[in-house]
Amino acid sequence: MKARVLFLCTGNSARSQMAEGWLRHLAGEQFEVFSAGTHPVGLNPGSVDAMAEVGIDISHHRSKTVTEFIAEPFDHAITVCDRAKESCPTWPVPTHLMHWSFDDPAAVADAAERRASFRRVRDEIAAEIRKFLSPTKD
Repeated sequence: MKARVLFLCTGNSARSQMAEGWLRHLAGEQFEVFSAGTHPVGLNPGSVDAMAEVGIDISHHRSKTVTEFIAEPFDHAITVCDRAKESCPTWPVPTHLMHWSFDDPAAVADAAERRASFRRVRDEIAAEIRKFLSPTKD
């Protein structure tokens, strides 16, 4: 049985979508991967563009609300923004909760700086996903 992972953010438009794409890309069929938002606002084109630059197509993703998943079992629920961590629901089944804090690339006003922010956050997420996939034993 595959482990189930849910990435949570506020809007489910950027960070959680990129995390979902990265985990699917790097882990193949090892996990069932989902993403959702506490207040979904739609998939951000900047996320799609940044991921396409590294060969990952998330253009088919859709922004989903966390309420779609609240009754489902997950092995890991990972918040990727501080606001989602603060409003993360309580899961009715045992779930390992984790928090990774990433800046919101969509919040950058200047277009060139926003593209750079999407790239930086994309790469930071990739690094966390790689750590998640290869945990070190102390």
